[in-house]
Amino acid sequence: MSSQAEKRTEQKAPGKAPGLLRSSGLVGIMTMLSRVLGLVRDIVIARYFGAGAGADAFFVAFKIPNFLRRLFAEGAFSQAFVPVLSSYRENQPVSEVKRLVDAVAGSLGLVLLGITLVSMLGAPLLTAVFAPGFLGDEVKFALTSDMLRITFPYLLMISLTAFAGGILNSYDRFAVPAFTPVLLNLAMIGAAVYLTPLMSEPVMALAWGVFIAGALQLFFQLPFLMRLGLMPRPRVDYRHEGVSRILKLMLPALFGVSVSQINLLLDTVLASFLETGSVSWLYYSDRLSELPLGVFGIAIGTVILPSLSRKHAAASSEQFAATLDWAVRAVLLIGVPAAIALALLAEPLIATLFHYGEVTDRDVMMSARSLRAYSAGLLAFMIIKVLAPGFFARQDTRTPVKIGVIAMVANMVFNLVLVFPLAHAGLALATSLSAWLNATLLWRGLRREGAWKSQPGWGKFLVQIGLANGAMVAVILWLNSSVWRWLTAEAIERSLYMAMLVVAGGGTYFIVLALSGVRIRHFRQR
Repeated sequence: MSSQAEKRTEQKAPGKAPGLLRSSGLVGIMTMLSRVLGLVRDIVIARYFGAGAGADAFFVAFKIPNFLRRLFAEGAFSQAFVPVLSSYRENQPVSEVKRLVDAVAGSLGLVLLGITLVSMLGAPLLTAVFAPGFLGDEVKFALTSDMLRITFPYLLMISLTAFAGGILNSYDRFAVPAFTPVLLNLAMIGAAVYLTPLMSEPVMALAWGVFIAGALQLFFQLPFLMRLGLMPRPRVDYRHEGVSRILKLMLPALFGVSVSQINLLLDTVLASFLETGSVSWLYYSDRLSELPLGVFGIAIGTVILPSLSRKHAAASSEQFAATLDWAVRAVLLIGVPAAIALALLAEPLIATLFHYGEVTDRDVMMSARSLRAYSAGLLAFMIIKVLAPGFFARQDTRTPVKIGVIAMVANMVFNLVLVFPLAHAGLALATSLSAWLNATLLWRGLRREGAWKSQPGWGKFLVQIGLANGAMVAVILWLNSSVWRWLTAEAIERSLYMAMLVVAGGGTYFIVLALSGVRIRHFRQR
């Protein structure tokens, strides 16, 4: 790259990072839009396909590449790539940053292309591995395998999308990667509505919607990379020093950072042996618990990773510890009331969002059971999202791997113990328990290494959120109605009543917080 080109790129790079609160809020808003549309997508899927065999088959066919996406894209790859890219940005000229981007694009793309082709050819084998309970149902097994061949290229496209998003996040361009998932939801909604009537097997429309979404998400981000001056020209170079560092960090992190996803996949394997509908019940409840996790937990984790990486590269240990402490407090502020609300309003939420078309009263009740179980671990899931970057920003993947393996083994034990008395809800509860074990061990490791030190004011803060949550619970219990009313009410009545509960409960929570002295300025940090 010429010196003039370097100057142009340097001029486009931000001189000062935006505040963490502002960046987290921006990512949270974009993610909220995506998650709301995701709920609309799931409502449409529930209306068209309910919780029957076709829905079970699609959720497995979508979950397999989605699981690998979270390993290769949002999981191990991003957690390894962003710190290395941030280090290059901090210490190397722009030409070296561009060489790193080109080498990673070529090397990652070639690996993903190979995995995608092999997996499409071996779709029946993957179905047998990830949903062995389908082997006794020839129709469901064949349908899952056929859809998997269509959905698997999504792994290639969305992993490259995450690679592009990692570059943008490293340069504090958070809005575009956060908005990109909106395209997935729009594509799947459009496929369900417009492609379903054209298919001999209607549920196949959803698989094509996933394929289309992958292409849309990838091409959407490319113009923004061009504007930044970092549009990749893929070059396979596994000997590049940066690529080698990323691989060394990434391979062990495949277990460490994505242990919660492995746990969820184990749930799917065991749920495939349970009665028809179990996979769908777990999916609908998991989607609801993912809403606060994605909007707040993942948003904060996404924002602090580049910040922590730069502070580590600049040897600013005090600011590093303060940033981690800030992130944990921010998560508690939202995660605690979100988990309590999901537990208290499980049936009302499921009924309001999904009790239409093919979804029965029993589907609502069964999904609510697993939603309560997931809500027990929601706060742990969110804490993991902000504690794991504390290790990866320092390019330490060994510790999270050890913790991840411990949590995964514990999850297997919890699964086997709880699945018999609690069926699908036992699988969800096992995931929550293992998440708490994971979060606790991460927290202990960071404290022991001095990476996170408690900042002043924790006692007062815990009392404040305790009072606010107590007031919120009292209001919800006072205003909530019987489950039977939620099941029999018209859609508009359920929606209005739910809106009233959300406004009353949320309003009470934030009013009590304000009265107890919590202010937005307390969470502003650059």
